Amino acid sequence: MTDYRVTKGEAQEDQITASIEKFTSQIPSSAYLAAALASMAVSVSFKAAKRTDMALFVGQWAAPFLILGIYNKLVKIHGSDSASGGTNA
Repeated sequence: MTDYRVTKGEAQEDQITASIEKFTSQIPSSAYLAAALASMAVSVSFKAAKRTDMALFVGQWAAPFLILGIYNKLVKIHGSDSASGGTNA
């Protein structure tokens, strides 16, 4: 059976990805959590004001904010490309 996994050092990220991750890694992880909680609070406010469509729209932002927070944390821990100078934990 053929092994299709990418081994360490076999592939590298491009400079655009590295520059984006360098910028976004400066954002504290708590900012993403705060954005998720804020979107939930705004959603509840819209729901209380009987603006159901807006409540659903804004309420769906929480999950992407939390996923971005996880990605941000992974970049801080492992870097975008561990083989080319990133910290390997």
